[in-house]
Amino acid sequence: MNPASGDVEHVMAGFAVADLGRALDWYERFVGRPADVVPNETEAMWQLSGSGWLYVVLDAERAGRGLLTLMVADLDAALAGCSARDIKAGRLETAPGRFRKVVVVDPDGNRIQLGEDLSGG
Repeated sequence: MNPASGDVEHVMAGFAVADLGRALDWYERFVGRPADVVPNETEAMWQLSGSGWLYVVLDAERAGRGLLTLMVADLDAALAGCSARDIKAGRLETAPGRFRKVVVVDPDGNRIQLGEDLSGG
């Protein structure tokens, strides 16, 4: 397998959490819907794009150390959706002509950066 040559067909980004019930509530609100797949009693998965997945897995020892960036087409719309679902976002940062970004943090401390490309490319 050579990821640089395009062999990767799907990306699954995961977060370890200490309390799956609490995480499910938060991620269902963050994504705006229940999990797409619940393969067992310790994990849940959401399909965020055609081949991009987010999953949470019960693993208290590793909980809260994750970092993920999701690039969205309309950051204002994404933030409005988060606010409507009681997901609090951090301070909006802008690099003019480059990007805008904001961080949300799940109950365990995993950080999700939402970004919008302003470069036009």
